[in-house]
Amino acid sequence: MLELAVLEREVFYGIFLDNQHRVLTSECCFQDTIDGASVHPREIVKRALQVNAAALIFAHNHPSGIAEPSQADHDITRKLIDALKLVDIRVLDHFIVGGTTCYSFAEHGWV
Repeated sequence: MLELAVLEREVFYGIFLDNQHRVLTSECCFQDTIDGASVHPREIVKRALQVNAAALIFAHNHPSGIAEPSQADHDITRKLIDALKLVDIRVLDHFIVGGTTCYSFAEHGWV
């Protein structure tokens, strides 16, 4: 949260986990402009298979400081869940960091 909160551009991180939910790797998957990052589900699936992940947690920031998800955030989360489900990889959560607050999709029943 501390790392993402101070960034001026939007970034999208993936935390790739094994079947015991231990971290295999955590990396910035996409970064873009001040108000959005283009996320490509195909690239996430490809990377998850490369590291043999069994589950993922996503996190991205809102440089505006507002952690509430947009419709685009909901849409990409659903696309990622659906794409990863095809290869038996679970999405455990998707966090949005905005300023000093954090929104959890799992906590709000979206995952």
